[in-house]
Amino acid sequence: MARSVQPIRPRVAVILGDPAGVGPELAAKLLSNQKNLAKADIHVLADNSEWESAIADAGNVHVPISDTASPNGVKIHDDNSASQVSVVRAEVSQDGGARCIYQLKRALRMVEAGEIDAIVFAPLNKSSLKKAGMTEEDELRWFANQLQYSGTTSEINIAGPLWTARVTSHIGIEEVAARVSKESTLKAIELLQQLRWESGIEYPRLAVCALNPHNGENGSFGRQEIDHIRPAVLAAREKGIDVEGPFPCDTIFLKRAHYDGIVTMYHDQGQIALKLLSFDGGVTVQGGLPIPIATPAHGTAFDIAGKNLASVTSTQNAFDVAVTMAERRIAKQLAGKTAVEVISPKQRILPQITTKEVPSCC
Repeated sequence: MARSVQPIRPRVAVILGDPAGVGPELAAKLLSNQKNLAKADIHVLADNSEWESAIADAGNVHVPISDTASPNGVKIHDDNSASQVSVVRAEVSQDGGARCIYQLKRALRMVEAGEIDAIVFAPLNKSSLKKAGMTEEDELRWFANQLQYSGTTSEINIAGPLWTARVTSHIGIEEVAARVSKESTLKAIELLQQLRWESGIEYPRLAVCALNPHNGENGSFGRQEIDHIRPAVLAAREKGIDVEGPFPCDTIFLKRAHYDGIVTMYHDQGQIALKLLSFDGGVTVQGGLPIPIATPAHGTAFDIAGKNLASVTSTQNAFDVAVTMAERRIAKQLAGKTAVEVISPKQRILPQITTKEVPSCC
């Protein structure tokens, strides 16, 4: 995917999401905004019949179509396969999940062929995906397996200017403590640093959550903060990453204005806070993969499917995030530099911080 010319508009694949939900409507609304066509060359993975249905769901909005993706129109990649599935609106189904998987695989083949620079997909339905045969714990692991990618990944959740990464994700709470280590925490910090750079921030400011109540109360409520999390923070700072912590998870989000990203230890530790802060407008990034992949943070909203009531805000934000990340990656490739060279042109010298435990909270 390396380029030998000056930076150009990224090429973005847009997938309609679960056909039984609000995804097709959202994709049509997104692409009816002419400003979005000016940001990227857009490839819509859908049959013409599906696209026409999406346009109708969105209130018959106008989206210019072109044989070549350009500022003048989106390209519809119709392969006449929609007739092979039968989907009932607002219902979980194997066919609905299979259609999503089919289009996602088409997008990944385009990635492997070097034909696109980012993917944006409208909401999927996990129950339909499971019925269709997806066995992974989440879409992130599915993407990684499909791409045969074994590097560090994390689902990244976004609410406005704040991004969160996770040390653990879709696992039972009883498994969390055993998976929190210095190595896993450091990898999450490094990944969030990289992704915040790709989102446009040259020197991100990061914070890290504790696992236990009151920051572990100096070992009284568990030693993960002492044995693993704090050492990971110090190791990251030695690499020039501007990160602090661990902080009690019940207060760190009150200080969110001071940070560009927060590393949490498990799913709900960050998700509860983010959804309270910005349920409308939230974005999920499949972090760490070889290509930027973003989606709105909300679900398929079966209760309003087909009623032209879905807000495009989260989908628009997901598109903007994916475009920015793709632009930064293209610039990095054109410069012929590694991620580390671009993110940290020279070793950053950060102020020393005490190794004493951060005071516990109430």
